Amino acid sequence: MIGKEKNSSKTPISPDIVKNDKFFESRIGLGTTNFDIGVRKFKILNKEVHLYFLNGLCDTAFIVQILEEIVNINDNEKNSYRAFNIIENRLVHQQVSTIKNLDEAVDTILSGLILFLVEGEDSGLAVDVRSYPGRTPQEPDTEKVIRGARDGYVENIIVNCALTRRRIRDERLRNEIMQVGERSKTDICISYIQDVADPNLVKIIKKELSKIDVDGLTMADKTIEEFIVHQGFNPYPLVRYTERPDVAATHLLEGHVVIMVDTSPSVIITPTTMFHHVQHAEEYRQAPAVGTLLRWTRFVGIIASIFLLPLWFLLVLEPDMIPKAIDYIGPNEKSNIPIVIQIFLADMGIEFLRMAAIHTPTPLSTAMGLIAAALIGQIAIDVGLFGPEVILYVAIAAVGIFATPSYELSAANKIARLFLLVLVAIFKVPGFIIGCTIYFLFLANIRSLNTPYLWPFLPFNAKALLQIVIRTSVPGAKLRPSIVHPQKPFKQ
Repeated sequence: MIGKEKNSSKTPISPDIVKNDKFFESRIGLGTTNFDIGVRKFKILNKEVHLYFLNGLCDTAFIVQILEEIVNINDNEKNSYRAFNIIENRLVHQQVSTIKNLDEAVDTILSGLILFLVEGEDSGLAVDVRSYPGRTPQEPDTEKVIRGARDGYVENIIVNCALTRRRIRDERLRNEIMQVGERSKTDICISYIQDVADPNLVKIIKKELSKIDVDGLTMADKTIEEFIVHQGFNPYPLVRYTERPDVAATHLLEGHVVIMVDTSPSVIITPTTMFHHVQHAEEYRQAPAVGTLLRWTRFVGIIASIFLLPLWFLLVLEPDMIPKAIDYIGPNEKSNIPIVIQIFLADMGIEFLRMAAIHTPTPLSTAMGLIAAALIGQIAIDVGLFGPEVILYVAIAAVGIFATPSYELSAANKIARLFLLVLVAIFKVPGFIIGCTIYFLFLANIRSLNTPYLWPFLPFNAKALLQIVIRTSVPGAKLRPSIVHPQKPFKQ
């Protein structure tokens, strides 16, 4: 808050260009402690003109082209008293703005724009010649599809806005930009369709973003999420992340608000329910029947990742509950290590493998997986550390975790599974029943930006629930989700 009070009084640009240089020297280390901030000085129509720039974020080719036009002024113009207006007209670029104070000038330079200051003028000219280092749009690794677009968001907010605009060429699509972070001054874009999105939702998001008081957003969109939804220790994701422009565009057309953060290749979709996290773009790239089959298969995997292992463990502890048709369930041989310890060790081992695969170079990760599966797993069974059924059911639960489209949801489901296992180990049947009850009540009480987490199951909405269970065809899906309170309930 102190920093904001200091910045409340702006320092005007001085007609004495030497004073401006001294301000930049003391404020941003121009020519002293910052090697990447430079100034180019030249004379135009007998007036000093200074060009300030930041190496690494500017496109040199654009700067050279602009300087050629500026220097040619001396050969074609004579009116020195109109130097500022002449220079402004000669700036061969589509994005030129006027800067009125030095504090704004500092932010402009550090953002990658170039700044022209003219002797005797109390205003500056900023030209957007930014060229941020980054990669080209590629298909996201976590949201691959068999058929469909192969482009994905990158770390450049300008490119990300363009990828969305390419899919929604509506004049009512709004991309409002603001800066957050006292020191980082990170660019954040709020995207929504003006006549579809709920104005109150847009207002709430803007209000929450404006209240953020932090030095910087080093973790980009994740930091923004924690400030907006106030998640605390709730493991379940309250916003949806996506790196696919087609997914973000679909949600925008439904009435959602998308938040883009510079330096992050993923965007935030709000508001979302639990069922938003179990959808995948592949379902909409196939025929409705195939998409429905994929969705049901994914539902089965998600349910198995939560309840299969605790239920099997319960049947092991209470063999009298096992029907005769499946009385083969349960370990055939007794082990010196309790089943619950085996489950937790095996689950932890799979987590070790997942973490190792992330941090292992790609050429070695395949070999590491083969070694872990063929050697560690089999030897652990042979020496009696794990029972074969323990490995089987832990593996099925792990596959269900990996089949969950949202990584954040899969991690939360794993915590829920461990919670159920602990209750079953302590209280057996009552523990399983109580644990499931607590789990559903917990989910029912979660709200994300005033949105019930289990909608349309709770509160119940038959039409919306049918669209979740069955992947309906696009011509038949004319109704926007009521949970986002769209201004136009029906799609055109």
